[in-house]
Amino acid sequence: MLKIIMTFYGIIGSTLASVLVVIALVNGVSGLWPLIGAATFGFIVGLPVSYFVARVIMGG
Repeated sequence: MLKIIMTFYGIIGSTLASVLVVIALVNGVSGLWPLIGAATFGFIVGLPVSYFVARVIMGG
């Protein structure tokens, strides 16, 4: 199951990071560190989301 989680994490983590950076840019954030923070938060949130998606797909 770890392989499935890591596969989904590569997709979900980067998607969430990108979406959060775009949301920050739309809201007028222009500093480097806030954008890096938004991307980091997306990658961190992507891990539990990937776990739950893999668990649902595996039927557990």
